[in-house]
Order: sequence, then C-alpha cells, then structure tokens
Amino acid sequence: MPFVFHDAPGFLIRRLHQISVSVLEARLSDAGLDLTPVQVAALSALSLCPDIDQVTLAGVIAYDRVTIGGVVGRLVDKGYVSRSASPHDRRAFQLALTRSGRAILRDAEAIAVGLEEEVLGGLTAREREIFKTLLKKTADAGNEKSRAPLRMGPALTAERDARNEAPTIRLVASPRRRSKLSRE
Repeated sequence: MPFVFHDAPGFLIRRLHQISVSVLEARLSDAGLDLTPVQVAALSALSLCPDIDQVTLAGVIAYDRVTIGGVVGRLVDKGYVSRSASPHDRRAFQLALTRSGRAILRDAEAIAVGLEEEVLGGLTAREREIFKTLLKKTADAGNEKSRAPLRMGPALTAERDARNEAPTIRLVASPRRRSKLSRE
C-alpha cells in the first residue's frame, strides 16, 4: 500500500490541532478576550498550581522552556499574572494569577468548554469519549519523545486521573470480521 500523507496520523493530528486552535482563537476574539490558546493554558495551569516558576509552568502545559518566558511576559504585561521572587531559589520567580487573571480565565474556560462539540462535531458523544481516551493514551505513551514533555507532577497527575476516569478500551471482532472499539 503506498504512503498517503493525508491519511498519516501525524498529518491528521496536526490538522485537528489547527482546527482546534482556529476555533478557540475565533471564539476568544468574538468574546473580546485578548488571549491565545497557550495563554489560556498557562492561566489555567496557574489556577491549579499557584506560585510555580516558569520552568515548572512550561512542564505543566508541555510548552517549550525557552519560549514560555514570552508567554509569561505578555500575561504579566496584561495584568493577568504577577511575578515575585521565589523564596526557594533567588534566580527564579513565582507566578500567580491576579484578580483580573482569574476573571478572564473564567470567561476563557467557559468558551473552551463549549468547543468540544464544535471541534469534534463529526463524532457521536460515544465516539468523542473513545477518541479522547485514545488521544490521552497515545500522548501519554509518547510523552518522553516530545521536545516539550508534559511534567504535571504526582499531585496533578492524580487529580487529572481522578477527574477523567477513562473507560478501558479494547478491540473486539464484530460479526463482519471488522474490528470495532468497545468499552468495558
């Protein structure tokens, strides 16, 4: 079978990422929120992990450590994040949401929650559940291959796992000898 790049997982994942980012940017803009998807992720991470430093923030959102400084700088300039000297490391700054940062995050998260239907609208609710489970499993399995691996730490990992109790997925043969996904 010849290679067809349009059917390659990497191409399809990149396309879905492009769609997701475009939809989120459009909805944020429509709501008058001057935020990028990465800034929303950073604000959300800081709401879960207050007083972390930039390097930790980069790991929590799986973002490049070199460019996270620009993201944080823009959030500080907008008044959404404050920086203060770390009591543990004089070279590092602790980051925290400001009151306006918490307010804009509430607005942004309300928008982000509604995107799943739009981005994954071609799937049924059941298919979306299975798809997200498989995406998480695949991303977790390949995490260490990334240039910016996810580094949530044990507390956030346990919280994520408790929040997203994913069904166990297994392949079962259908009567027509085609595989289909089943939930146990």
